[in-house]
Amino acid sequence: MADIDKFAISKTNLMERELQQLPTLAKDKHNENKKYFDKLKKRVPKDLDYQMQQIHNEVFDEIDCLQCANCCKTTGPLFTNADIERIAKHLKMKPQQFISQYLYIDEDKDYVLQNLPCSFLDSENCCMIYDVRPKACREYPHTDRKKFQQITNLTLKNTAICPAAYRVVEEMKKRIPAK
Repeated sequence: MADIDKFAISKTNLMERELQQLPTLAKDKHNENKKYFDKLKKRVPKDLDYQMQQIHNEVFDEIDCLQCANCCKTTGPLFTNADIERIAKHLKMKPQQFISQYLYIDEDKDYVLQNLPCSFLDSENCCMIYDVRPKACREYPHTDRKKFQQITNLTLKNTAICPAAYRVVEEMKKRIPAK
């Protein structure tokens, strides 16, 4: 049992170290990644979505989001009206109550969280509304999304927040040539 605990602790320490280094790594690679994505958009491989799904799955076989939860701690999702309705119903609240308690309208006229880290993130990095979480949370970091080439700017931002997004981009550059 002690060996399992040591493994969990060392895995946690590795994730903490990776999260500390991530903003610097992403910044250092930003120009390289931007050039790569610009080239990729000019000549999109026919099987890009298929390759992205493979890379995404491989990376997420290695990354445990519960060890990280950096997205929940540092950024907030956009809440659609459908998200608000679904979550409010789950919490047995009226949508307007949910909005006034948890959300505000940002400069882009989107509903976003009033506070970070996310109010629904518990002490063990679990989402307390996981089954009804916002669409943006379900899809994050969007690296398996169809027509991936359309969201490269978002992916560039996510590489500084999400270790999985960073790894996906690094693996893409190895496997998918941008001509």
